[in-house]
Amino acid sequence: MFYYLLKYVLLGPLLRLVFRPRIEGLDNVPASGAAIVAGNHLSFSDHFLMPAILKRRITFLAKAEYFTGPGVKGRLTAFFFRSAGQIPVDRSGKEAGQAAIREGLGVLAKDELLGIYPEGTRSHDGRLYKGKVGVAVMALKARVPVVPCAMIGTFEAQPPGKVIPHIHPVAIRFGTPLDFSRYDGMENEKAVLRAVTDEIMYAILSLSEQEYVDQYAAVAKAEQAAEKKAERRRERGFRGRR
Repeated sequence: MFYYLLKYVLLGPLLRLVFRPRIEGLDNVPASGAAIVAGNHLSFSDHFLMPAILKRRITFLAKAEYFTGPGVKGRLTAFFFRSAGQIPVDRSGKEAGQAAIREGLGVLAKDELLGIYPEGTRSHDGRLYKGKVGVAVMALKARVPVVPCAMIGTFEAQPPGKVIPHIHPVAIRFGTPLDFSRYDGMENEKAVLRAVTDEIMYAILSLSEQEYVDQYAAVAKAEQAAEKKAERRRERGFRGRR
């Protein structure tokens, strides 16, 4: 009930009014039956803009940190995501990934839409990063189509770290559903999972026209953080010598 209250009364109309998103290819999202919508992830706003414009309900796999934050803000955020039917995903290890896959397959088994960000985290610089193979595992095991989706302009509207978004043109593009039935029974083949994931990421790239980086976003973020930390140490050392 809270999901539909947000969509049609509280948040959906506000988002449409403020962002006036341009929608392309909405008919590519199946009107019924199970399917995965796989998109790029540029902003916290992505979680709300896509569901606001879709005719069907969509359930996202959301990072567990949204459900475990401290204080009043953390409790409100957790309440919001749980009430909207989103599923927490622990990203701390391999077994955690298997749990996320089981949760996602449960959604698909009910003939619902499942939303996934194959990059695993928001892009910190607006580029598209290498996809994780969980999306391929679910697509092959559930034998469902994958609809590629591109969020455009949300990084500029609300980049990571910005709490209140500002007005910026936004577009949401849905591509032709991808059929992977040719790989039936091959969901345990690593090469197949990589090939399927790369095909999904290429479809997203074609829609978003982002720059592609053949590296996991989490790794790139960690490297950037390490570089900044090293730079701060060098600056402190330089000031100490002066």
